[in-house]
Amino acid sequence: MKRLTTFSAITAAAIGLAGGSAALAHHSFAAEFDRNKPIKLEGSVVKFEWVNPHSWIHIKLPNGQVWRVEGGAPSALLRRGWNRNSLPAGTKIIVQAFQARDGDTRASAAEISFPDGRELSLGNPTTEAVAAAAKRAEG
Repeated sequence: MKRLTTFSAITAAAIGLAGGSAALAHHSFAAEFDRNKPIKLEGSVVKFEWVNPHSWIHIKLPNGQVWRVEGGAPSALLRRGWNRNSLPAGTKIIVQAFQARDGDTRASAAEISFPDGRELSLGNPTTEAVAAAAKRAEG
């Protein structure tokens, strides 16, 4: 009986640790991106990743640098009218974003715009809130 109890305790601990690591894999905006480092990126889409938990847009700038911009989950993008083919390679876009804290060429953005003035929400509620707060602080 004691053997069964020990096995049960070890199994429960292993399951708890496995679930905990999945929860830790997700991040907060503040942990990864700096609200005090806004950046404007203009370039061409290299690749659009329609993946969970966040979509990613890879943008090539005129200087050749490629930035990865985090967007919302595909489910959030679907609710805003997106689909996996919304940003084909070569599409020119403009992104107002917040840079990664670690200095990597990553950013998080609330929306993208196109040279013709159209705008699309990236379905990322935390970044949308940070961007709205930054706009209020400016004005």
